[in-house]
Amino acid sequence: MSGTPVLSTIREGLAGARVIGLRGILNGTANYILTRMAEGLDYQSALAEAQARNYAEPDPSDDVEAHDVVAKARILAATAFGESIAIDDVYRRGIAHIPLERVQQAVRDNCRIKLVATVRLSPRERGSEAKPLDVHVEPVALPLHDPLSRVDGVMNALTLETDTVSEVTIIGPGAGAEQAGQGVFADLVSVARAV
Repeated sequence: MSGTPVLSTIREGLAGARVIGLRGILNGTANYILTRMAEGLDYQSALAEAQARNYAEPDPSDDVEAHDVVAKARILAATAFGESIAIDDVYRRGIAHIPLERVQQAVRDNCRIKLVATVRLSPRERGSEAKPLDVHVEPVALPLHDPLSRVDGVMNALTLETDTVSEVTIIGPGAGAEQAGQGVFADLVSVARAV
């Protein structure tokens, strides 16, 4: 989430709380495209616009096929739950083939389609070999009362569900040179303090 302080919020801001699940919009490019599609632009035009604004790479596949979000979901799983999740254990669907009509129908239904990463504790049964976490990355139609539904453009958001403070939602920029630079700078300061 570029310069948005997500990892420090989990590690420090929610110290003592047990994270039960998290959901997030973790890719500014995909969110920008879906926002513009909700406003009536077709996928190819929205992608071209994102590229013209330097929100999308010349080859946008990591963003629109959700590989970038899968990587971020795996980092969040390790940070919030201490679990290493294999790429093959993440259910992934991107937005490259989402029809404009589906996005427009969601708008008519008072919903917004967002590319959402979800990481939740799996229900464990005695003697079960079930994986400890369920991790999904996919386009989801969110009702307007959901805080993630109103996160538009290149903004990102993460909702953390814990055992003590219910839900906490962090919203911040998900794309842009200055925002990414802030994130890198914060990481370097964190590393320097740890040495």
